[in-house]
Formats: sequence, structure tokens, C-alpha cells
Amino acid sequence: MVEHKDTVVVAKPTGMNLYARFALAGALGCSITHGALTPVDVVKTRIQLDPAKYNKGMIGGFRQVIAQEGAGALLTGFGPTAAGYFLQGALKFGGYEFWKKFFIDNLGIETATRNKTAVYLASSAIAEFFADVALCPLEATRIRLVSQPDFAPGLVSGFTRLLREEGVAKGFYSGFGPILFKQIPYTMAKFVVYELAAENIYAAIGRPRSELSNGTIVAVNLGSGIIAGTAAAIVSQPADTLLSKINKQKGAAGESVMGRLVKLAGELGPRGLFLGLGPRIVMVATLTAGQFAIYGDIKRVLGATGGVEIGKSSH
Repeated sequence: MVEHKDTVVVAKPTGMNLYARFALAGALGCSITHGALTPVDVVKTRIQLDPAKYNKGMIGGFRQVIAQEGAGALLTGFGPTAAGYFLQGALKFGGYEFWKKFFIDNLGIETATRNKTAVYLASSAIAEFFADVALCPLEATRIRLVSQPDFAPGLVSGFTRLLREEGVAKGFYSGFGPILFKQIPYTMAKFVVYELAAENIYAAIGRPRSELSNGTIVAVNLGSGIIAGTAAAIVSQPADTLLSKINKQKGAAGESVMGRLVKLAGELGPRGLFLGLGPRIVMVATLTAGQFAIYGDIKRVLGATGGVEIGKSSH
């Protein structure tokens, strides 16, 4: 008797199933990296908000916070950071893959390949806009907890107090303008520089990506992420400073958000707008490298490898 063994073929995920996997990979990558770097973000925010007091650089800032408030203060805002960037990462990475495919499908693969930088820029900008709608209330809560340690003991209490006392528009979205000014250029730089850096690194290696080991691919993701994160940090630093300032306290009665931004920018000047750039480059380069490495690994584990690529490294 001859036995016939059935071969099981696992179909690659497509459609919303595929983009849900992209979103989960992005959510975990952003949440893990931003959560792990909460202490660096606490020190960076303190330097921005009180430069006269925190004037000894990043290492000195760590020592000051620990000496005055204890080591636990370095985890201030961990809850809203992890939760906010889980949502933001899902919408940013999942949205980026979705919009990239949208433009490729509508332009055609040849036109999209010739205009790949424009495709990367447009896809990342649209994805980031929707991601920021989800992130903004949690980012406002985080900054209030860091800048006013006695405001609330944690995420839920801080979130509800901000909502109760200041409302949705003023409490949660007073920083929406600067968060867009910060995050959209940041994300555009991050994805474009990452894509181009990875493409050039793969070209230098000289072998198709499909023939490379997982370790090599992770190393490329890390290296490209460091380059992309450094560029993104510099581009978005002024808006990051304004975001920290505008969320520190309530605005004056009748004062518009744009009016507050212009006033703050004038008071700070170019030098003030770049306060905390050193720590932020360290933080953003590290977390961007981590995000792309985690994102690539989780995509591989989930079988989410069906995205359309237009870089030379994919051929």
C-alpha cells in the first residue's frame, strides 16, 4: 500500500491580515524601545524645561534626578510612554506599509521606483498624522507627569485629571500642532534615511537580501536605524523642545496655541530650541535602531514578508 503524504503549504498573509501583522510588529517595536528609554527621556525633558537647574549634561542630569527624587523618578511617565507609543507604532509602521503600497499600486511599480523618495516621504507623512492623533493625549499626560511630579501618581489618574480639569482640546491636544511639526518631519526623515541607508548597505554587500543570514539583516537594520535616528533627531529637535514647553503648564486665557508657539520660539531663540539635542540624538538613534531591528524580526516571525519594495536592495 502506498501512502500519500499531503504537503501543507502555508499561504502568506495578505490584505488586512498582512497589515495587522505590520501594525503589531510596529507597535511592539515602538512600545518596547520608547518604554526602555523612559529614563533618558525624563532627563532630556528636564533639561528642556529647566535648563538653569539641569545644566550638567545627560550624565549629570541622571545624577541630579536620582539625588533629589530617587531612582524611581527616572521611570516617571513610563505608563503613558509605553501605551502611547504602542498605538503610535501600530499606526505609523502599519500605515507606512499601507500607504506605500497604495502609492505603488496607483503609480505603477516603474513610476514608483523612479520616484521612490517621494513615495517614502508621502507614505510616512500620512501615516504619522493618524498616529499622532492617537499619541497626543498620552504624550500630553507623560509630559505633565514628568514636569509636575505631584500632578498624579500614574497614567490613568494623570489622564483622567487632565481630561477633567482642562478638557480634550486644551488638555490633550494643545500640543497637537507642535507634535505634528515634530513627528511628521521626524518620521519622514526616519523612514527615508532608513530606506536609502539600508539600500546602500545592501548594495555594498553585493548579494540579494534573500541570500543573507538573519544576523546580517539585523545588523543592517541596526546600522541603518542609527543613521536614520540621528538625522531624524536633528530635524525635529526645535519642535520637540516647543512640545515639552507647551505641555508644561496651562496657557493664558484666550491665548491660541499658535500664539503660544510663536511666543515660546521667540523667547528661546535658536540656541534654546536645540537644548537637549545631545541626549536626544543618543535616545532617538538608539530607539530607531531598536525599532527597525525589532520590527524586522517580528515581521519575519509573523510571516509578514509580503510588502512591496521599490529599493534596489529588494531586486
